[in-house]
Amino acid sequence: MARTGFCDSKALLDLHKKADERRAPLRTWANACGPIDRCQPVEVEESRTAPVKMDPERRWERRSSTHTSDVFIMGFHEDSRTCKAADGCVEAPVLLYPHGMQGLHSLHTLVPSLLRHEVEMALENLDLIWDRTYAWDMFLDMMRTQMQYSFPNADLPRHFTDATRAILVEWIIQVHELLQFQEETLYLAIHLLNHSLRQLKVSVANLQLLGMVCLFLAAKKEESLLPEVSALCSLMDHTYTKHQLLRMERKVLCALKFNLSFSPPLHFLLLFASVARCSATVVWMARYLLELSLLEAQCVVFLPVQLAGAALCLARQVLQECPTPEGEAAWCLASSIHVGSEPTLLRIMHILASSAAKASSQETSATFIKYSSPKTLQVSRHPGLNNAAGLLSICS
Repeated sequence: MARTGFCDSKALLDLHKKADERRAPLRTWANACGPIDRCQPVEVEESRTAPVKMDPERRWERRSSTHTSDVFIMGFHEDSRTCKAADGCVEAPVLLYPHGMQGLHSLHTLVPSLLRHEVEMALENLDLIWDRTYAWDMFLDMMRTQMQYSFPNADLPRHFTDATRAILVEWIIQVHELLQFQEETLYLAIHLLNHSLRQLKVSVANLQLLGMVCLFLAAKKEESLLPEVSALCSLMDHTYTKHQLLRMERKVLCALKFNLSFSPPLHFLLLFASVARCSATVVWMARYLLELSLLEAQCVVFLPVQLAGAALCLARQVLQECPTPEGEAAWCLASSIHVGSEPTLLRIMHILASSAAKASSQETSATFIKYSSPKTLQVSRHPGLNNAAGLLSICS
């Protein structure tokens, strides 16, 4: 958790330096004092490891509504067929439910009780809900509202490049780790940054200030203890005053219309992993890949559920753990939650594979160092991440 007034180190940001000229983050605090995490991998109860019976004559499908673009819901359909996209790629069928949520008389007619029970159990075990009575409704709301969290394109305003954004995100990750904030705080901060860059006119000189304000706002929503504003200014080497930070905070809140709601892809990832009975190593590897997506500007066009699904799929491919009948059945059940076509997931996996290979070759990335500690099972140093060509062949 954040502690008040202890920030003696100065995390400096120089947007004009080249990547190889910027100093690496301190390995001591990255490896020794990782963040306090309430999203640890969930221990699987013996009663939940029983084989899941699947009907071979039927298949799970995802249903999405184009008439109500903010509605995503899974369906159960007996007559499954594959369809071919315009570019010739075979995609998993995505059925349309034209009337949206209002036309559903009962969710039980579309979603079997097994999937609903597993989702409710996962949300409860992850401490994402207080009462299982509302678990399924909360999950549906997460799926429905995530449309507002993506962007139609990855274009940045003038004078900003993908490299500039990556430098800023890298610095935010270092500060987040130094302050020992929750993981949800980091994802919310980058989400606020992505929106602010497109809704505010910010000069390059004030880009670091914007990043700090987004992290501060995210901490106000997610954390119980906050650092002093003066401590945040010291992390920026007092380049900006306390008055400037608070004024930028008001500008960001007005631009966002005080909307700080966000369903981070981390929650979807942990939900999928719990339903699929994934091991702790797979979960940490997926979390590492998912955090690398924050550095990639092109990932803002994808939905949180797509990023989570692609990260988990790539983690399973990289680790190549021995499959079991129970595990494969559980994974099949979890895969029915993913929304999006197979080419979309493969595209995300390619992006994550390239980012992981690049981080492994440099070994100076804050995310790489963060996930090289014993607490995270040193997943960033896994030999399967060193070869970019090998990773890309896995995703093909």
